[in-house]
Amino acid sequence: MSTSDPITADALTPTLKALLKAAKDAGAESADAVATHGRSVGISVRDNALEDIDSSEGRDIGLRVMIGKRQACVSSSDLSNDSIRALAERAVAMAKLAPEDPYCGLADADLMSEPGGAAALDVWDDSVIDPATLKTRAHELEAAALSIKGVAQAEGANASWTTSAFAFATSHGFIDGWRASRHGLSVSAIASQDGAMERDYDYDSARFLDSLPNPATIGQKAGQRAVARLGSRQIPSASLPIIFDERVSGSLIAGLLGAISGPSITRGVSFLKDQLNEAVFAPHIQIIDDPFLVRGDGSRPWDGEGLRVRKQHIVENGVLKTWLLNMSSARQLGVAPTGHATRGIGSPPGVSATNTWLVAGEKTPEQLMAEIGEGFLISEMFGPSLNSNTGDYSVGVSGYKIENGQRGFPVSEVTIAGNLRDMFKSMIPANDLKMDGSTNAPSILCEGLTLAGS
Repeated sequence: MSTSDPITADALTPTLKALLKAAKDAGAESADAVATHGRSVGISVRDNALEDIDSSEGRDIGLRVMIGKRQACVSSSDLSNDSIRALAERAVAMAKLAPEDPYCGLADADLMSEPGGAAALDVWDDSVIDPATLKTRAHELEAAALSIKGVAQAEGANASWTTSAFAFATSHGFIDGWRASRHGLSVSAIASQDGAMERDYDYDSARFLDSLPNPATIGQKAGQRAVARLGSRQIPSASLPIIFDERVSGSLIAGLLGAISGPSITRGVSFLKDQLNEAVFAPHIQIIDDPFLVRGDGSRPWDGEGLRVRKQHIVENGVLKTWLLNMSSARQLGVAPTGHATRGIGSPPGVSATNTWLVAGEKTPEQLMAEIGEGFLISEMFGPSLNSNTGDYSVGVSGYKIENGQRGFPVSEVTIAGNLRDMFKSMIPANDLKMDGSTNAPSILCEGLTLAGS
């Protein structure tokens, strides 16, 4: 293969077949294999000059072999026949020495998906973006940020384009793959006033180029956000209603997903380990996971073990309806898998959600502010800490004091703390949901949190 080869899943299937044959020849009783091919270009500018070009292309393969209840995983970026044969021999030798895992093994054949289905997801854009165009877009980002009065500097003005293919095969007959694309824009702005400096950012990414906002829109928003933080100060410690801006609110949903993942449940290290089919949230809360979302960040036609997937409620009317399980954790729990396996190149199947979102509420963030009167709006978070056993949660934040029902002065260097059990029960979602990632939420109001300030 050359660097000009088209990126397709079909081009990877001969390599998968060679991997599985080599595994069988080396003595594996069963095996699965993954292969990826990706190409990306990113251009960054600074001070109206080119700062960095990041251009890369790579192919990687991974092989998992099973002998009885022992397994081993290996990976390589060398796709030659000699390398594939040596890789399989090494994997089998490792498996023979591995400790037994009673839950390892391929997914049951009757649970496997039918191949195909990727085209309906519409996650691949055939647009080809040359470096000159990316550079122009990066310059537009920087110029737009600098056009905002008070912005002294723009950093990390970057435009990028990525295209990739993924293919997966098992020794009991499954083989399929798909390709995907990603276009991105990002910039940070630094505002200055009376010797004080504040930084903020904006970014966006999308499967399709025509879904991205204009670079000028992103640049201006980054500049406006940085200027709005000028004059930042601290506030006294207090117990206040907290609103998580939609830029950061998805982290709360991510906390839920980690707590209900199969490995967390099987190890008994989740604060929700006994809460399946229990009311974890208030009755108005709905959280959905949909692998078939058109152009979705986490869309996939089948999971990382080739199992069938489906749209489902993770939380329905406040009740936790499912764990996130791969085949191994499902076997350990004695239940059916949920189609949430994910597969990397050099490791056994893990667990992840697909496209997950908290369904939006009816009120705007401004209406929620007006109702609470006094509180705090979080616009940025730093180093969240979560005790997985208890749900205790704390995070450094910056944002804005809410006074008289409106966003007030900017605040920096404060910490909020609470417990996710209590936060989940008090959540009120706003109506500003944006589907701009794999885990999404609108702005969220949470009561009963402690803010540690000056």
